[in-house]
Amino acid sequence: MRRDHDELLLSPEQLEELGRELDAIRSQVLADLQERDAMYIRSVVRAQRRMELAGRGLFFLGFFPPAWIAGVACLAVAKILDNMEIGHNVLHGQYDWIGDPDIQSKTFEWEWMYPAEEWRRSHNYEHHTYTNVLGKDRDIGYSVLRMSDGQPWHPYYLGNPLYTLILMLFFEQAAALHDVRVDQLVTRKRKWSESHATLLRLRRKAGSCALKEYVLFPALTGPLFLSTLLGNLAAGLIRNIWAFSAAFTGHTPQDAQTFTEQQIEGETREHWYYRQLMCSANFNGGKLFHILTGHFGHQIEHHLFPDLPSSRLREIAPQVRSLCIKYDLPYNTGPFLRQLGSAWLKVFTLALPSKEHVVGRFQGARRRREITR
Repeated sequence: MRRDHDELLLSPEQLEELGRELDAIRSQVLADLQERDAMYIRSVVRAQRRMELAGRGLFFLGFFPPAWIAGVACLAVAKILDNMEIGHNVLHGQYDWIGDPDIQSKTFEWEWMYPAEEWRRSHNYEHHTYTNVLGKDRDIGYSVLRMSDGQPWHPYYLGNPLYTLILMLFFEQAAALHDVRVDQLVTRKRKWSESHATLLRLRRKAGSCALKEYVLFPALTGPLFLSTLLGNLAAGLIRNIWAFSAAFTGHTPQDAQTFTEQQIEGETREHWYYRQLMCSANFNGGKLFHILTGHFGHQIEHHLFPDLPSSRLREIAPQVRSLCIKYDLPYNTGPFLRQLGSAWLKVFTLALPSKEHVVGRFQGARRRREITR
């Protein structure tokens, strides 16, 4: 259930103190950044490149089923690492301090269809500034789903589960279209000319990725073209399902709250911190699992400190949790499958109209009948 943002669980003094303590955690990590952090991200980049090389090399043996399966697995892991632990986190500027041109946020480009330039604006600014604010954060339902009871219900949303499934299977393609704002173009709230520049950048980036994945690399394997093409498609599908599930689970379980634009008017830094705690969710896992999910399992900490290296989030999670206990605030976490199931339950629940909506429609119809008598 949504709680209004003005129904704060803290007094002004407590809120200010919470802000100071969270600022202190961030400052502590920034002051401690060192060579081990640089070594970590470079090791992940090396692992990603080796996995991709192994996957593409194994497709040359695609006539042997076990080699093809191994190739799909290696390439899928490479795509997951490039997308989540490397791309998402590098684009947040988490490693700009190193000075390595290969992992600079302003020049980095990842290997999927969403242009990094568009991502930096829509994700880094819009999503992280207005996290879970209806009408401002377009990541709520990706402009396709109903993921909050604050979104007016429409019969269209009866397809919520189907739309979610399609979004999961084609996550790369759907994400790439995010900034085109197709929903606004269809409803004529936006002119095609306003999306023209974005479409051009998307066409260049998506065209380049599609050419490499579905023409160039398969062609390199000669008579195994179809086998390699299917392998690339399979690896991309695995990445899509994995990345969507991790992102979905960190943002939309049942207890993740949403806010209105009116509720964040005049929002201070302390209020922003408070909102991140109320609208984010974590999930449990081991070290390797967190690496393969881009540390999305620490979404609470990431939303609080998006510029801190992802590998440090696990270290500070106990401190953040302790603050939540101290101030009697929720710390939404649990096993991955339980959190994922909670998010999917929300999809099915919000596909249906709320009781208030049904009652309102019934009363409105009754009033109209009375007027016509």
